[in-house]
Amino acid sequence: MSADGEAILEVRDLVKHYPLTQGILFKKQVGAVRAVDGVSFDLRRGETLGIVGESGCGKSTVAKLLVNLERPTAGEIRYKGEDITRLSGRALKAVRRNIQMVFQDPYTSLNPRMTVGDIIGEPYEIHPEVAPKGSRRQKVRELLDVVGLNPEYINRYPHQFSGGQRQRIGIARGLALRPEVIVADEPVSALDVSVQAQVVNLLERLQNEFALSYVFIAHDLSVVRHISDRVAVMYLGRLAEIGTDTQIYEHPTHPYTQALLSAVPVPDPGARERRERILLAGDVPSPADPPSGCRFRTRCWKAREKCARVVPPLEVPEWFKEGARPAAHPSACHFAEERSVVPPEEE
Repeated sequence: MSADGEAILEVRDLVKHYPLTQGILFKKQVGAVRAVDGVSFDLRRGETLGIVGESGCGKSTVAKLLVNLERPTAGEIRYKGEDITRLSGRALKAVRRNIQMVFQDPYTSLNPRMTVGDIIGEPYEIHPEVAPKGSRRQKVRELLDVVGLNPEYINRYPHQFSGGQRQRIGIARGLALRPEVIVADEPVSALDVSVQAQVVNLLERLQNEFALSYVFIAHDLSVVRHISDRVAVMYLGRLAEIGTDTQIYEHPTHPYTQALLSAVPVPDPGARERRERILLAGDVPSPADPPSGCRFRTRCWKAREKCARVVPPLEVPEWFKEGARPAAHPSACHFAEERSVVPPEEE
């Protein structure tokens, strides 16, 4: 994994609103679900960017926007400097070859009526220039071997595999066109813990082998820390905080990030007793009617009048900039403050 290098993917002010309508014959828009509302980040070449947050915060919508399964309401997604949100036809097809996706559910993302060979080889039907017809069967066998499956399984159907094996098939399909970017939308959330470790280790090995860049979306903070170079924390359609894995996990400055980290299971009994548990009051607001100003203010213990009036920018707080402090990373909070939530394990 590498956090250095040029940005291969640049996301700027990304917005996706889903209209809310009334009426049967004459539909009238009465509002909108603000699934993603002004998200910006860069993905560097060879890097893994983890995106974490509660269910419904907009992580999966961001994933669909990045691979153009959904069209954004506003904003830009630049791949190697070109805004792919404006592309269509052949130009979009060419870009999609280089940005592939691994889906969340290994059970529903594979067609039960197709063999594994047909599933993994389907990208070659769409992009025939990648592999001539005579060599496709052999390429599928090679991909099965790459992801740790027996090439002899090529004629089997998805129902004959376990969840972890199905996810490996999904990863093989994503690798078929030799992309540069893979968007993994919660690829291990439906798997057992032991299988999760196998799939995560496989993704790391493939990244080194094929020089891949990952956008890794998950709600499991421990998995994200293991695989990511940088981590972005989402809340209600916006980024709350972004930084390196060390900055986010050991020097969190946003109250929401601190609350998330306080809920992570700690294996060390001594550290578990000394940990500080932060309980948030209230429910997550509806994305159809988000709070004014800071979206987290309705559940935040630091909320002041300013939080309701002014949207906090995602930037490095002024008081962290001096002296190269480890907490100096972008945080969307008017009162950002470093707080150690999980104590270090005892020797």
